[in-house]
Amino acid sequence: MSTADAERLESGTTYRSSLPSEGKVYYRLQLDGTSTVYVAATAVPPTDITVTATEGVRVSVQDTDGRSCSAADTATIGAGRSPRPLTAWGVRQLPSSRSPCQGAGTYYVVVERVLRTESLPGDWALELAPVLEPRLRQAGSSSAPEAWDSATPSPPGGEATELRGGGGFGSATALEQGVWRDDIRPGQTLFYEVPVDWGQQVYATADLSSSSGGGSGGSGFVPGAVNLALYNPVRGLVDTTSISYNGGQKSGALAALPPVEYANRYALPDRVSGMRFAGAYYLVVHLAARVGEEFGDGPPLGLTLRVRVKGAATAGPGYVGRSEPSGVFQVGVLGRGSGAVGGAAAGDGRGGGGGDAGMKLLAVGGIGAGTVVLVVLGVWGVVGRRRAAGA
Repeated sequence: MSTADAERLESGTTYRSSLPSEGKVYYRLQLDGTSTVYVAATAVPPTDITVTATEGVRVSVQDTDGRSCSAADTATIGAGRSPRPLTAWGVRQLPSSRSPCQGAGTYYVVVERVLRTESLPGDWALELAPVLEPRLRQAGSSSAPEAWDSATPSPPGGEATELRGGGGFGSATALEQGVWRDDIRPGQTLFYEVPVDWGQQVYATADLSSSSGGGSGGSGFVPGAVNLALYNPVRGLVDTTSISYNGGQKSGALAALPPVEYANRYALPDRVSGMRFAGAYYLVVHLAARVGEEFGDGPPLGLTLRVRVKGAATAGPGYVGRSEPSGVFQVGVLGRGSGAVGGAAAGDGRGGGGGDAGMKLLAVGGIGAGTVVLVVLGVWGVVGRRRAAGA
């Protein structure tokens, strides 16, 4: 595929496509000369393939001369070596003194697989979510905050509230500060969303229960068995941690993160620059399929999330115009847009039919006959659960 074949993306709409094992795929954006635009791409490998720790997906936004608007972002499988949804993001940020992508015109989103070695040839499902951030009413600081409270508070205590995580960003289960209890099976990925306002900090820990098929001191061991990640409202990765598992109870926590502030975008570390706007932040938990291989496909493991949101909400920076989708940078307004074009929204549980992972192919109306929609994210977790259970 080349830029000549690139299908157009509209901010505020979620698209489904597919990502081949070799080569790049291109999508086209028509941008103004004042707004910042983010495009997150979530690639979903089939649940039954072999993958390596280093392979994954890379995303960048480029101008018509092939110059990158920002550094390309790469997401990889990690030490758990378990097929799971991978999300990377590209951005055209304005204003910017360093980016060549300043003016209005045509830009391209470039998505590709990286370091593919052991996984079988074949397409991965792909979901694209472009988001427009309007310019500020009044220019603020163009440098990152120099200091912030980096002390990690104790996690919340008390009795846990039962809940069930969603199967994708579009169906993430809403939760707030507190202690939350869920079940997770090997190969499964669960999505939750936490409202974090301007001036607030979010902290999260994940506790995994012991396995009935093994225990501390047993012979089984899975490095990177649990992946806990935090994504911001445009699905950009803020921070991630992994937890190895030997059958006994384990716990892991995200590093301390700064308060949400517009100027954080000028910082270099992802876990600071990612905390650049208010809205729904996503906690994503994946349990490696190898846990089932080492400890058996028994009952699901208990997952406890401890979430703290610290600080009083402050006034936002004041945008000129509206974001696309509307309300995405506001707490209490999900701003998910209209869902996936031509198909079910991610994580809604619909879909089925042929294909290795229960994929159902649907033609897309309105964005060109060359694009195919894969209604897969909504059933990805379900397929993983069924495989883990031996269904």
